[in-house]
Amino acid sequence: LCAGGAPGVSYPELKDLKKANVLHIDVRERWEIDRFGRIPASINIPLGELVEALQMDPADFKKQYNQNMPAKSDPVVFSCLAGTRSKQALNFATSLGFS
Repeated sequence: LCAGGAPGVSYPELKDLKKANVLHIDVRERWEIDRFGRIPASINIPLGELVEALQMDPADFKKQYNQNMPAKSDPVVFSCLAGTRSKQALNFATSLGFS
């Protein structure tokens, strides 16, 4: 898992972060979610859709992902299977102005 200030977050740490209303975005492909399962309370936005998703109108984001769109200052955690895509997701989000 990859989080803003820390390059790695363990699952127990993620559970604690979720108690603080941190948005968790899983950037794996949908077939990976189907095959390997999803982490509870995460939303799936495949990496290839992430840049577009983070630039959506908030109402469209809510409709598409059933979750409020994060503000640029909101805490967000990205995850994937091995960590490579979550680091890319963090870089994408940072380049779009997310802190």
